Amino acid sequence: MKKIFAYITLSLPVALFILLWRMQPLGNGELSQSECPVKQKNIPIAAIPQPKKTPAQKQKATKRVPLLPTKGLQTVACCPLSTCLDVQIWERNGQPGDKKALLNAIARSLQYLQTGDAATVYKRYQVAGITRDRVLRSLKRFRELVLKSNSAAELQAAVNREFIFYQSVGHDAKGSVLFTAYYEPIYAASRVRTAEYRYPIYRLPPDLESWPQPHPTREQLEGKDGLQFSKTRLRGLELFWLRSRMDAFIAQIEGSARLELTDGSQTTVGYAGNTKYSYTSIGRELAEDGKLPLEGMTMPIILQYFNKHPLELNNYLPRNRSFVFFQDNKGKPAMGSINVPVTAERSIATDKSLMPPGALAFIRTSIPFVNNSGKIEHRIVSRYVLDQDTGGAIKGAGRVDYFLGTGKQAGDRAGVTVSTGNLYYLLLK
Repeated sequence: MKKIFAYITLSLPVALFILLWRMQPLGNGELSQSECPVKQKNIPIAAIPQPKKTPAQKQKATKRVPLLPTKGLQTVACCPLSTCLDVQIWERNGQPGDKKALLNAIARSLQYLQTGDAATVYKRYQVAGITRDRVLRSLKRFRELVLKSNSAAELQAAVNREFIFYQSVGHDAKGSVLFTAYYEPIYAASRVRTAEYRYPIYRLPPDLESWPQPHPTREQLEGKDGLQFSKTRLRGLELFWLRSRMDAFIAQIEGSARLELTDGSQTTVGYAGNTKYSYTSIGRELAEDGKLPLEGMTMPIILQYFNKHPLELNNYLPRNRSFVFFQDNKGKPAMGSINVPVTAERSIATDKSLMPPGALAFIRTSIPFVNNSGKIEHRIVSRYVLDQDTGGAIKGAGRVDYFLGTGKQAGDRAGVTVSTGNLYYLLLK
């Protein structure tokens, strides 16, 4: 599901409309108990974003040897059994497990790791001890352990014996990572323009590389109302037509969509390219203008606001100057930045300038679920995942975007996913 910016592909979550929603952090003690000591190294402090310092503070800082991990990772001896049990793999309390999904995600990473692209990427990877060969061997061994184990505790005990955990230092150099989520929306669409289907998504311009820079903004390409495309460079690039301008906008934010066409057929669209602008959060813009409170803002609240004030779309959507183009994927599943399909609940997106692509990871954070009453509740989960994607707003050691799947329920959950947690990568000792 390649996403949204020129230099970074795939996933900007819809939840990033929210951005600075108040987060409930997990206790650091849960993932840093004494039996799993951090092994710190002398490494460049520049690897971690630092607050601005006064000249006196800067002079004092030069006298200290920093103990921060290179490129945002630090090694941890193990993961405590009490907090690192992935109970979703096996059937539990009458709920089916998703071992097959996990194994499929592993197979897709193994497929990627044996490509020339992976070889090229890992030659440039700068974290000592993390190589393509080691990542590949680690994934193969983990797959064997999943197949042999009969419970979450049995698997975790084997993992602790054989693997080293590399922890992301997070956004605070203490392991705190901000988690959001993304999904693949489903929209009604038409191959031709009609009175009902007026808002297009667009194919990649064949001459985009020769467009003058700075590129045209969103407003310059489609107008404030989203309907002036026939007068701009977008003319003739219409790929499919959607009912709602917001649907077309969210498809660009998510970088993919599944389309139910008026002739009864279905198809999928995926990221093909974009103009060279950074993403602007519409939710944050609404908050800064005093239209909505920042605290407690969620995607449903944002959509409710625009349903009540539809003309405000003309004021706020153009503020996100970046524009995304699509390709018809003819029903293929949503793809990650390493060019393999992403798997619901088992794929994540991270900053690939820091984190190892295709690698096995482990997350612990709060994720929303739909309970038996149809209401969303948050649960703290521990889960093995594969790092198969990235995104324009997923930057630094303190950001993870979690793929929740396809459709409305996945979208409802993604829209309220904002939590603090921890991220580890697993490699054989």
